[in-house]
Amino acid sequence: MKVVFHEDFYQVYTFDPAAAAGRMEAVIEVIEPHVEFVAAEPASEADIVAVHTRPHINHVRGRGLYPIAALAAGGAIQTATIGLTEPSFGLIRPPGHHASSGSSWGFCYFNNMAIALEQLKRAKKIQSAYVLDIDLHFGDGTVNILKSKDYVTIHNVSANLREAYMDEIANKMEHCQADMIGISAGFDNHEEDWGGTLRTEDYMEIGRMVREAAQRCKGGCFGILEGGYNHQVLGHNVMALIDGLSGE
Repeated sequence: MKVVFHEDFYQVYTFDPAAAAGRMEAVIEVIEPHVEFVAAEPASEADIVAVHTRPHINHVRGRGLYPIAALAAGGAIQTATIGLTEPSFGLIRPPGHHASSGSSWGFCYFNNMAIALEQLKRAKKIQSAYVLDIDLHFGDGTVNILKSKDYVTIHNVSANLREAYMDEIANKMEHCQADMIGISAGFDNHEEDWGGTLRTEDYMEIGRMVREAAQRCKGGCFGILEGGYNHQVLGHNVMALIDGLSGE
Protein backbone atom coordinates (compact mmCIF):
# COMPACT_ATOMS: atom_id res chain seq x y z
CA MET A 1 0.00 0.00 0.00
CA LYS A 2 1.09 3.56 -0.62
CA VAL A 3 1.62 5.59 2.55
CA VAL A 4 2.00 9.36 2.28
CA PHE A 5 4.68 10.64 4.65
CA HIS A 6 7.41 13.26 4.97
CA GLU A 7 10.43 13.40 7.26
CA ASP A 8 9.28 16.84 8.43
CA PHE A 9 6.55 15.02 10.37
CA TYR A 10 9.32 13.89 12.74
CA GLN A 11 9.51 17.50 13.93
CA VAL A 12 8.43 18.22 17.49
CA TYR A 13 6.50 21.33 16.52
CA THR A 14 4.61 21.85 19.82
CA PHE A 15 4.52 20.24 23.26
CA ASP A 16 1.29 18.26 22.88
CA PRO A 17 1.05 14.43 22.68
CA ALA A 18 0.33 14.44 18.94
CA ALA A 19 3.66 16.19 18.33
CA ALA A 20 5.65 14.08 20.80
CA ALA A 21 9.14 12.93 19.93
CA GLY A 22 9.26 9.31 18.79
CA ARG A 23 5.60 9.06 17.80
CA MET A 24 6.09 8.92 14.05
CA GLU A 25 9.28 6.88 14.41
CA ALA A 26 7.30 4.23 16.30
CA VAL A 27 4.96 3.86 13.32
CA ILE A 28 7.68 3.92 10.67
CA GLU A 29 9.64 1.20 12.47
CA VAL A 30 6.71 -1.20 12.15
CA ILE A 31 5.30 -0.37 8.73
CA GLU A 32 8.43 0.50 6.73
CA PRO A 33 9.15 -3.03 5.42
CA HIS A 34 5.59 -3.47 4.21
CA VAL A 35 4.55 -0.24 2.46
CA GLU A 36 5.55 2.09 -0.36
CA PHE A 37 6.17 5.65 0.82
CA VAL A 38 5.05 8.70 -1.16
CA ALA A 39 6.53 12.07 -0.19
CA ALA A 40 3.93 14.50 1.13
CA GLU A 41 3.68 17.93 -0.47
CA PRO A 42 2.10 21.05 1.11
CA ALA A 43 -1.47 21.98 0.32
CA SER A 44 -1.89 25.17 -1.66
CA GLU A 45 -3.28 28.16 0.20
CA ALA A 46 -6.25 27.99 -2.18
CA ASP A 47 -7.05 24.48 -0.92
CA ILE A 48 -6.77 25.61 2.70
CA VAL A 49 -8.78 28.81 2.29
CA ALA A 50 -11.56 26.79 0.64
CA VAL A 51 -12.15 25.29 4.10
CA HIS A 52 -10.75 27.75 6.67
CA THR A 53 -11.22 31.45 7.28
CA ARG A 54 -8.42 33.90 6.61
CA PRO A 55 -8.20 34.93 10.28
CA HIS A 56 -7.76 31.31 11.33
CA ILE A 57 -5.08 30.71 8.70
CA ASN A 58 -3.29 33.85 9.87
CA HIS A 59 -3.53 32.64 13.47
CA VAL A 60 -1.87 29.33 12.55
CA ARG A 61 0.77 31.21 10.57
CA GLY A 62 1.38 33.55 13.50
CA ARG A 63 2.14 30.57 15.74
CA GLY A 64 4.75 29.40 13.26
CA LEU A 65 2.74 26.25 12.51
CA TYR A 66 1.60 26.99 8.96
CA PRO A 67 4.32 24.97 7.16
CA ILE A 68 3.78 21.73 9.08
CA ALA A 69 -0.03 22.11 9.09
CA ALA A 70 -0.08 22.81 5.34
CA LEU A 71 2.16 19.78 4.77
CA ALA A 72 -0.28 17.56 6.67
CA ALA A 73 -3.21 18.96 4.71
CA GLY A 74 -1.38 18.40 1.44
CA GLY A 75 -0.54 14.87 2.49
CA ALA A 76 -4.23 14.24 3.12
CA ILE A 77 -5.10 15.49 -0.38
CA GLN A 78 -2.49 13.16 -1.87
CA THR A 79 -3.76 10.23 0.19
CA ALA A 80 -7.34 10.83 -0.88
CA THR A 81 -6.29 11.18 -4.51
CA ILE A 82 -4.43 7.87 -4.41
CA GLY A 83 -7.49 6.41 -2.69
CA LEU A 84 -9.53 7.00 -5.82
CA THR A 85 -7.81 4.02 -7.44
CA GLU A 86 -6.30 2.03 -4.54
CA PRO A 87 -6.56 2.07 -0.74
CA SER A 88 -4.01 4.38 0.86
CA PHE A 89 -2.95 5.81 4.21
CA GLY A 90 -1.70 9.25 5.23
CA LEU A 91 0.87 9.11 8.03
CA ILE A 92 0.59 12.81 8.75
CA ARG A 93 0.59 15.24 11.64
CA PRO A 94 -0.71 17.58 13.03
CA PRO A 95 -4.07 15.79 13.14
CA GLY A 96 -7.13 17.66 11.94
CA HIS A 97 -10.56 16.54 13.08
CA HIS A 98 -10.87 19.17 15.85
CA ALA A 99 -10.16 22.01 13.41
CA SER A 100 -13.30 23.95 12.48
CA SER A 101 -13.57 26.60 9.79
CA GLY A 102 -12.48 29.47 12.02
CA SER A 103 -10.93 27.82 15.07
CA SER A 104 -9.16 24.69 16.29
CA TRP A 105 -8.20 22.82 19.44
CA GLY A 106 -7.17 19.30 20.49
CA PHE A 107 -3.73 19.31 18.84
CA CYS A 108 -5.29 20.24 15.44
CA TYR A 109 -4.80 23.30 13.20
CA PHE A 110 -6.19 22.59 9.71
CA ASN A 111 -8.87 19.99 9.03
CA ASN A 112 -6.99 17.53 6.85
CA MET A 113 -10.03 15.38 6.03
CA ALA A 114 -12.23 18.32 5.06
CA ILE A 115 -9.51 19.91 2.94
CA ALA A 116 -8.92 16.62 1.09
CA LEU A 117 -12.57 15.87 0.39
CA GLU A 118 -13.37 19.44 -0.65
CA GLN A 119 -10.45 19.39 -3.07
CA LEU A 120 -11.68 16.14 -4.66
CA LYS A 121 -15.21 17.51 -4.90
CA ARG A 122 -14.13 20.80 -6.49
CA ALA A 123 -12.03 18.85 -8.98
CA LYS A 124 -15.14 16.75 -9.79
CA LYS A 125 -13.30 13.56 -8.87
CA ILE A 126 -16.09 12.49 -6.49
CA GLN A 127 -19.79 13.19 -6.17
CA SER A 128 -20.27 11.75 -2.68
CA ALA A 129 -18.16 10.97 0.36
CA TYR A 130 -18.42 9.23 3.73
CA VAL A 131 -16.27 10.08 6.75
CA LEU A 132 -15.85 7.34 9.34
CA ASP A 133 -14.23 8.84 12.44
CA ILE A 134 -12.86 6.10 14.73
CA ASP A 135 -10.91 8.42 17.04
CA LEU A 136 -11.71 8.29 20.75
CA HIS A 137 -12.89 11.91 20.57
CA PHE A 138 -15.76 13.33 18.53
CA GLY A 139 -14.55 15.02 15.35
CA ASP A 140 -16.34 18.30 15.95
CA GLY A 141 -14.28 20.24 13.44
CA THR A 142 -15.13 17.88 10.59
CA VAL A 143 -18.80 18.13 11.47
CA ASN A 144 -18.57 21.92 11.68
CA ILE A 145 -17.10 22.19 8.19
CA LEU A 146 -18.85 19.39 6.31
CA LYS A 147 -22.25 18.89 7.95
CA SER A 148 -23.90 21.41 5.62
CA LYS A 149 -22.39 19.82 2.51
CA ASP A 150 -24.99 17.60 0.90
CA TYR A 151 -22.38 15.30 -0.63
CA VAL A 152 -20.88 14.14 2.70
CA THR A 153 -22.10 11.73 5.38
CA ILE A 154 -20.15 11.82 8.65
CA HIS A 155 -20.23 9.14 11.34
CA ASN A 156 -18.39 9.37 14.65
CA VAL A 157 -18.49 5.98 16.34
CA SER A 158 -20.24 6.40 19.69
CA ALA A 159 -20.27 2.93 21.26
CA ASN A 160 -18.15 2.45 24.37
CA LEU A 161 -17.95 -1.34 24.46
CA ARG A 162 -15.81 -3.28 22.00
CA GLU A 163 -18.48 -5.55 20.52
CA ALA A 164 -21.00 -2.72 20.15
CA TYR A 165 -18.30 -0.51 18.63
CA MET A 166 -17.49 -3.04 15.94
CA ASP A 167 -21.17 -3.79 15.30
CA GLU A 168 -21.84 -0.07 14.85
CA ILE A 169 -19.15 0.19 12.19
CA ALA A 170 -20.35 -2.98 10.47
CA ASN A 171 -23.88 -1.60 10.28
CA LYS A 172 -22.75 1.76 8.90
CA MET A 173 -20.49 0.18 6.29
CA GLU A 174 -23.21 -2.23 5.22
CA HIS A 175 -25.48 0.71 4.35
CA CYS A 176 -22.79 3.11 3.13
CA GLN A 177 -23.26 4.62 -0.34
CA ALA A 178 -20.39 6.89 -1.39
CA ASP A 179 -17.77 7.39 -4.07
CA MET A 180 -15.12 7.80 -1.39
CA ILE A 181 -14.81 6.59 2.21
CA GLY A 182 -12.29 8.46 4.35
CA ILE A 183 -11.27 7.16 7.78
CA SER A 184 -10.29 9.71 10.39
CA ALA A 185 -8.02 7.11 11.93
CA GLY A 186 -7.46 7.84 15.57
CA PHE A 187 -5.93 4.91 17.47
CA ASP A 188 -6.43 6.30 20.96
CA ASN A 189 -9.37 3.94 21.61
CA HIS A 190 -6.99 0.98 21.80
CA GLU A 191 -7.04 -1.15 24.94
CA GLU A 192 -3.54 0.12 25.82
CA ASP A 193 -4.22 3.76 24.92
CA TRP A 194 -6.52 6.41 26.43
CA GLY A 195 -9.82 4.78 25.48
CA GLY A 196 -9.10 1.19 26.51
CA THR A 197 -11.65 -0.35 24.14
CA LEU A 198 -10.28 -1.93 20.95
CA ARG A 199 -7.73 -4.63 20.25
CA THR A 200 -5.10 -4.35 17.54
CA GLU A 201 -6.87 -6.92 15.36
CA ASP A 202 -10.00 -4.77 15.44
CA TYR A 203 -8.26 -2.14 13.32
CA MET A 204 -7.61 -4.76 10.66
CA GLU A 205 -11.29 -5.65 10.72
CA ILE A 206 -12.28 -1.97 10.43
CA GLY A 207 -9.99 -1.64 7.42
CA ARG A 208 -11.52 -4.73 5.85
CA MET A 209 -15.07 -3.47 6.36
CA VAL A 210 -14.24 -0.10 4.82
CA ARG A 211 -12.45 -1.69 1.85
CA GLU A 212 -15.36 -4.04 1.16
CA ALA A 213 -17.86 -1.19 1.42
CA ALA A 214 -15.81 0.86 -1.04
CA GLN A 215 -15.64 -2.10 -3.44
CA ARG A 216 -19.40 -2.59 -3.21
CA CYS A 217 -19.90 1.11 -3.97
CA LYS A 218 -17.34 0.92 -6.80
CA GLY A 219 -15.54 3.78 -5.06
CA GLY A 220 -12.32 4.48 -3.21
CA CYS A 221 -11.08 4.55 0.37
CA PHE A 222 -8.25 5.95 2.46
CA GLY A 223 -7.28 6.67 6.04
CA ILE A 224 -5.38 9.54 7.67
CA LEU A 225 -3.81 9.61 11.10
CA GLU A 226 -5.61 11.46 13.88
CA GLY A 227 -4.98 10.42 17.51
CA GLY A 228 -3.05 7.54 19.08
CA TYR A 229 -0.52 8.22 21.81
CA ASN A 230 0.92 4.97 23.16
CA HIS A 231 4.06 4.61 21.09
CA GLN A 232 4.41 0.96 22.10
CA VAL A 233 1.27 -0.06 20.22
CA LEU A 234 0.60 2.75 17.72
CA GLY A 235 2.69 1.31 14.90
CA HIS A 236 1.08 -2.11 15.20
CA ASN A 237 -2.39 -0.56 15.16
CA VAL A 238 -1.58 1.48 12.06
CA MET A 239 -0.18 -1.63 10.39
CA ALA A 240 -3.36 -3.56 11.24
CA LEU A 241 -5.55 -0.91 9.62
CA ILE A 242 -3.29 -0.82 6.56
CA ASP A 243 -3.49 -4.60 6.25
CA GLY A 244 -7.27 -4.48 6.44
CA LEU A 245 -7.55 -1.69 3.88
CA SER A 246 -5.15 -3.39 1.49
CA GLY A 247 -6.69 -6.85 1.82
CA GLU A 248 -3.41 -8.42 2.89
